[in-house]
Amino acid sequence: MSINEIGGFGFPMAGYRASKTKQNASGEDFAKQASDAFNKKGHIVYMKTDDMLYSGGNGTGLSFYIKYAQNHTEEDPTVVAKGVDENGNEFEQTIHINQINPNSATIVEMRALEAYLDVDKNGGLSSLPMETGRMGLYDRTNFMGMFRKQISDMQLLKQGKTAAYYQYSMQSYWDFMNGKVGQKGNR
Repeated sequence: MSINEIGGFGFPMAGYRASKTKQNASGEDFAKQASDAFNKKGHIVYMKTDDMLYSGGNGTGLSFYIKYAQNHTEEDPTVVAKGVDENGNEFEQTIHINQINPNSATIVEMRALEAYLDVDKNGGLSSLPMETGRMGLYDRTNFMGMFRKQISDMQLLKQGKTAAYYQYSMQSYWDFMNGKVGQKGNR
């Protein structure tokens, strides 16, 4: 495990990199396995600080944090997302909250919207459907369709409380799209 310092743009952040070694690899000795593990790119995890709206990632290796941009205003809420994509490449994106469309959004845009709207995460890590764990940095999808599928799946599995939670979450994003939600905390 190593520490990778990502700074610049006023966002110093420690990232922690972790890799796995191969298990029970035939014909390879431990020294080669250890060497291979340290030379491969692992996952970076950003530890959340008080000035961050969000810090996290998903199963693809995408990992990022979100902070308010310096030019953020109530009329034009703007955030900056910074991190590494699923291939280990650093990225930085400026996101204008009012321009996010949950019918065609990236996972980074939806995390920014989730944090800005302060959507209840029900004691978990996300208000978003489980399928987001496979999305890459630039993948766009219809999150509202994902919500409908997740709700349907939970109802089929007789998971009424979970279905109701996803219905609540989806409503938060519908309210945003219909202009019923203003700045953070004004729902």
